[in-house]
Amino acid sequence: MATAVPAERDAVARAFPGPVREVPLPGAAVHRVAGGPDLLAAGVGPALAAASTAAALTAAALGGAPYGLVVCAGIAGGFPPGAPLGSLVVADEITAADLGAETADGFLPVTDLGFGTVTHRPPEGLVRRVAAAAGARPGTVLTVSTVTGTAGRAAELRARHPGALAEAMEGFGVAEAAAAHGVPVLELRAVSNPVGPRDRAAWRIGAALTALTEAFGKLAPVLEGWNPHDQ
Repeated sequence: MATAVPAERDAVARAFPGPVREVPLPGAAVHRVAGGPDLLAAGVGPALAAASTAAALTAAALGGAPYGLVVCAGIAGGFPPGAPLGSLVVADEITAADLGAETADGFLPVTDLGFGTVTHRPPEGLVRRVAAAAGARPGTVLTVSTVTGTAGRAAELRARHPGALAEAMEGFGVAEAAAAHGVPVLELRAVSNPVGPRDRAAWRIGAALTALTEAFGKLAPVLEGWNPHDQ
């Protein structure tokens, strides 16, 4: 399970009662929860998140115990009114919102330039189960390299991605690493602030971290019992 920062990792860990031990790896450090998931504070932004997640996946594969699912988790900005503060969003699409080129006619995603990908789709059945168990709203979670800070930028993103419910900075990188290893990916976010003008007084980071803990308390049996062949 990959988060951006230790605070998010620790919020997920609080959902599992077992003791935690740190396992140093080349390029990463996994926190292993007894009877629970391996947790990784993968770093901020898609590049570092991809590199750290790839390191953990490679170490597990070389150790003879490859992972069967990668979960990107953390807090995020939510697009109102679909994703209000404190709500949970589970990605049915993980999309790199700013991977491409600006042109005189507008933004072109990298796929329109003839290479790469901009979207990963988590397993539909797992998304449905997570949404039902945690009360999460399914929708697109955008990955950005620069967090939105204006109403104009928020409107532009919504126009290009009408199904978007949230934006964060790591999901696409984590998904790229998972895809390279042939491992399914899931992204779950708790909304801490609205996407748009940066208003720190409106942020509810503590409440979002608590919502993340509560969500994974409900999701443990769903994630443990999920089988990719059930799709």
